[in-house]
Amino acid sequence: MRIEIFPSRTIAFYLARLFITRILGVLLMLVMILQVLDLLGESGNILAHPGNGQAQIWTYVTLRSPQLVARFLPYSVLLATLFTFFPLNQNSEVIAMRAAGLSAHQILAPMLATALAVSMVSFVFNETVVVGTAARLKAWQGAFYGPIPQGSAVRSNLYIVDGPNILHAETVVGHGADQQMNGVTWYGRNADGMITQRITSPHARYAAPGWRLDAPRVFDVAALRETAPGPLVVAKAVEPRQVEISSVDADGLNIFQLTRIIHALQDSGRRTAELDGKWWHRFSGALAALLMPLLGAVAAFGLARSGMLFIRAIIGMALGFIYFVVDNMALALGNFGGYPPLIAAWAPFFLFLLVGETVLVRTEE
Repeated sequence: MRIEIFPSRTIAFYLARLFITRILGVLLMLVMILQVLDLLGESGNILAHPGNGQAQIWTYVTLRSPQLVARFLPYSVLLATLFTFFPLNQNSEVIAMRAAGLSAHQILAPMLATALAVSMVSFVFNETVVVGTAARLKAWQGAFYGPIPQGSAVRSNLYIVDGPNILHAETVVGHGADQQMNGVTWYGRNADGMITQRITSPHARYAAPGWRLDAPRVFDVAALRETAPGPLVVAKAVEPRQVEISSVDADGLNIFQLTRIIHALQDSGRRTAELDGKWWHRFSGALAALLMPLLGAVAAFGLARSGMLFIRAIIGMALGFIYFVVDNMALALGNFGGYPPLIAAWAPFFLFLLVGETVLVRTEE
């Protein structure tokens, strides 16, 4: 006997079309509303920098919107599931499909296939678009919405330990010995940790060894005097490799860059549990959209005349949002070492996969 996973071609395309149009509609609505609310909070900071205007506002929108799309795509799939199943059940279309001999899993199969395609698109979108805009936006915010250097691998707000001293850079551009620091401050400290000297410079480049400060200004704390002695070399113990791995923003790195940074940190003996968890979460997080039709399917089955249709829709929404809460909590516990990174990233997915399947079977019965 042949087991059919999908219903007929007509029904499969009908359900998939309903589902994908609702996903796009809900996503567009959420992103527009959230972008407006976010812009209300940030527009003052953007316009506070001299010279910024409408062009910078639109730049912020183009950098922020991809992050909103990536973050709220799974929520859109969850709400689209409810908006698809609720009218299908209310109009007795689900009952008609069940009367034709289709099981709950066959009815759900086209939507699961659509959600899987959405998950794959989400993963590619995150790795190719979101990581770049996230890194650019963070660097722009680190410069208080002022001009930032053009180039790849822009990192912001770095603090590097130089023995008892501290080297700070507002932004760093480039890789290896070609890295350039901008907005540099070097704090000279004594053995008691007290600052004895502060040197500021607009730029710094690697001088092999140390970092050459262009046009530095030296402030002597004891003498309360500032001088401009000309180019200086500081932080001779700080290598370019230390700068590259000193501040890692996983949200601004694609999967290949993040893998390289994790290996570099492991080679230097540093703890990488947080980054390992985020590496695994790139895959489990993208597959969150695949869970949403299963968790929201409670709104599809059962008699609409029983008076429980609205309650089932609420239960489906609650299951989806509880998943996101548990997922974030598990990832946070993994960052603190409570769980191994692999378990922290994947345990919520498989737990709610089991919960959704259990609820579906029980509801169908």
